[in-house]
Amino acid sequence: MGNEIKRFNSNLYDAIHQVLETARQSAYKAVNFAMVQAYWQVGRLIVEDEQSGKTRAEYGKKVLEELAARLTADFGKGFTITNLKYMRSFYRAFPIGHALRDELSWTHYRLLLRVENQAARDWYMNEAAAENWSSRQLERQISVLYYDRMLLSADKQSTKTDAEENMALAKLEPENFIRNPYVLEFLNLQDYPNLHEKDIEQGLINNLQTFLLELGKGFCFVARQKRIRFEEKDFYIDLVFYNCILKCYVLIDLKLGELTYQDIGQMDGYIRLYEEQYRKEDDNPTLGIVLCSNRNEAMVKYSVLHESKQLFASKYLLYLPSEDELKKEIERERKLLDAKESENA
Repeated sequence: MGNEIKRFNSNLYDAIHQVLETARQSAYKAVNFAMVQAYWQVGRLIVEDEQSGKTRAEYGKKVLEELAARLTADFGKGFTITNLKYMRSFYRAFPIGHALRDELSWTHYRLLLRVENQAARDWYMNEAAAENWSSRQLERQISVLYYDRMLLSADKQSTKTDAEENMALAKLEPENFIRNPYVLEFLNLQDYPNLHEKDIEQGLINNLQTFLLELGKGFCFVARQKRIRFEEKDFYIDLVFYNCILKCYVLIDLKLGELTYQDIGQMDGYIRLYEEQYRKEDDNPTLGIVLCSNRNEAMVKYSVLHESKQLFASKYLLYLPSEDELKKEIERERKLLDAKESENA
């Protein structure tokens, strides 16, 4: 009887705990977004005051100084001149108040202000809300130009059409989910002596959440060193994922150095074997990615990679390049894709 009461009490406590925790989180979220809306309103009032013609540069500086002093005295920290300028920039960057996402914090919006391109800024805002990115995850995605690389995947023919529309309307084709390059700076292996493929693999497993973020939408981890057997021989695939949007398995093989025909042939064989042994009737064709540190473009052009819809090769970077370096890498990849499209036209 005593155990039954204890178990009942435990179940009752767990149920009440869940109700209160949910209420607390909802209240925190509501208060948090109320402050975001308040900062937007503060920014709007400052901008409207400036636009009224009253505020010349020198006068405007004095206004902000006085506002900062009086608001800090009345409401405490958080109303420095710098923060008031952020609120002003916040309103200018997001002039439509009802378009703000209540899933995001003021820290998220502070990070979004770094993004100059409006289409990119809006995309990051919506993606962060939809995918429940933390502020740290959002900061990383901005720093590795995730939007630009997404655009490169989703729009292989035109650089002029609006980016956001292209990504929204992009067909669910495998190539639109494959990045190039992948940025693996979170592994901290750029100065690692005697680097081996197993070190990269272990690093990806240790940082699986961040790697899934880098892979993109819909990826779920399935296995590491997945064994497949053929004619009494065992082969091992480095990493296996499933993409619930494409509804297919995605095999990843890690390679140091330059891409070779052997790497391509090996992955091609892995795909065939995996489909035969593990693919279910309602799964789409299995995809394979050879993730290499040096993607030989001639190898890509004059191999089965050129025409295959299931086999891909992508470059990975073990360090975070500068924005200019990453943009050059993206532009180089775009030109190669445009050249491929021209050949197939």
